[in-house]
Amino acid sequence: MSTGMEQLYQQLILDHAKHPAHRGAQEAYDVEVHHVNPTCGDEVTLRVRLDAGAAGGPVIGELTWTGQGCSISQASASVMSQAVAGGSVEHALALSDDFRELMDSRGVLPEKFEGDGLAEEMEDAVAFVGVARYPARIKCALLGWAAMKDAVAQAAATTTTGEDGR
Repeated sequence: MSTGMEQLYQQLILDHAKHPAHRGAQEAYDVEVHHVNPTCGDEVTLRVRLDAGAAGGPVIGELTWTGQGCSISQASASVMSQAVAGGSVEHALALSDDFRELMDSRGVLPEKFEGDGLAEEMEDAVAFVGVARYPARIKCALLGWAAMKDAVAQAAATTTTGEDGR
């Protein structure tokens, strides 16, 4: 990866950390989860509300988060929320798996992310490819994504059983 791209990705991460998307605590939600990175103390609290999708599967009707920690954890939560809010749960889980693969890449962008396809779909998430070179920071980048997967699973179980998560 060129130095210019690395600088662009670093700037994108800093921008998301300073101006995070979907940060806040919505009032109407199905589930709230709180995840902590025990290695460094990063924290993310995520609230999600699922809605019925047009195709019958659930969609992420609303997703908000609050947290504290390093720029990487906060920026990654912001990027995750932008990528999955309003989309299907199935798509959000697939993006989470793709992000995990990106974090397992050791800093080399996997071929499937090159070109217009998946890289565009992953939006700003590909900016974290450089983080994958630093094993101690991978947990920081994955924190928000893990919280989203947990929240979506709990919300799906809650809406299936009819329980109220508040």
